[in-house]
Amino acid sequence: MPGMFHPLSLFVGWRYVRARSHKFFVSFITWTSLAGVCVGVAALIVILSVMNGFEGDLRSRLLSLDADARVVRRDPGQHAAAGAVPWHSAESLIRGSPGVTGVAPYAQVQALAVRTPQMLPVLLRGIDPAAEPSVTRLARALKAGSLSDLRGGTDRVIVGELIAEELGLEPGDRLTLLIPAVTAGGVPEPQLRRFTVAGVFSVGLADHDATLVYANIQDVRALLPAGGLDQGLRVRYRNALDAPRISAQLRARLPKSLRVIDWTQDNAAYFRAIRIEKTMMSLILLLIVAVAAFNIVAMLVMVVNDKRTDIAILRTFGASPRRVLGIFLIQGLTIGWLGVALGVALGLTLAWHVTPIVNFLQNTFGFQIFNSNVYYITTIPSVVKWTNVWEIGIAALVLTGAATVYPAVRAARTSPAEALRYE
Repeated sequence: MPGMFHPLSLFVGWRYVRARSHKFFVSFITWTSLAGVCVGVAALIVILSVMNGFEGDLRSRLLSLDADARVVRRDPGQHAAAGAVPWHSAESLIRGSPGVTGVAPYAQVQALAVRTPQMLPVLLRGIDPAAEPSVTRLARALKAGSLSDLRGGTDRVIVGELIAEELGLEPGDRLTLLIPAVTAGGVPEPQLRRFTVAGVFSVGLADHDATLVYANIQDVRALLPAGGLDQGLRVRYRNALDAPRISAQLRARLPKSLRVIDWTQDNAAYFRAIRIEKTMMSLILLLIVAVAAFNIVAMLVMVVNDKRTDIAILRTFGASPRRVLGIFLIQGLTIGWLGVALGVALGLTLAWHVTPIVNFLQNTFGFQIFNSNVYYITTIPSVVKWTNVWEIGIAALVLTGAATVYPAVRAARTSPAEALRYE
């Protein structure tokens, strides 16, 4: 390596980079290769940053009404054990654990919302209005009404915006809920209960807005025996991304009759799909850099053929094959790595200014990427993760570096006598 990057190799290599070739095609391929590497790297950074933004936005919407973790009975089917679950001691233990910022009880059951002639399957969730703000952002999602309206014994509910639109509900309207139940003998015996709509919420996610109906936890528990409800504790952590680690600590401290399920388990399918999509998108866009690297190979091969006489003269004056190898490695690496550096700079600039750029394009050309009448997300979020930038930069550097090896080795093996034979 010391002989390969000798000052002579550096001087001649950089001179070849700066020199204008008398062959237009060689110069064209050179600039095309540089531009290809730049565009490929920039596209990778921008696309992954936008996907990171969408992932963060989706996570925020999912967790707006779902806690970071749930504590439930390990075997909810055992009615006899239902009363033996130490919920109060478990809540005290969880509340005092590091990283926990809120705990609230819940009880929920599947139901059918009926308002003639429409019927919708919903999830009736009972909450404690005083404790709920410590684990979810339901209070901030309300478009009408307030959590204080959900007083025990009043049979009032807060419904999602899409449910309200589908059933034509407004605050003050009556809503009938059909709750499936089974008698002690195993005979189906559904229950009907009329509730009053006290409010409407919206978080911009159909999984919540089209399925959730909130009531006071006392009203929900009064509908069915404890064994017929999905109930437990909902927990909020200081940092949602630490959920797997903190949940593991809680599992070790809580009784064996309870289990902890965090949001990464409840929503595993969502984020597994995003990871697969990001991986495939990275591989596809990395092909742009690979194509540019092949252009570097073609360019250097033509440069080597063009400089055969120069190589022979250098060899005649005592330059070793290693130094000739270094000359063309320097030339190829300079072009490739300059393209990577420009691509990183361009990609970061675009990723940090995605929203104003998109707004400018929409205003200039009169179109809307995300129509507010169709999509809940009306802006394109972008989150730059330096880990992604480093991975993209290193992968591009390796590809462009590998592209220079063959032409440089071919130049180093050039025979002076063969090169000067017809000069």
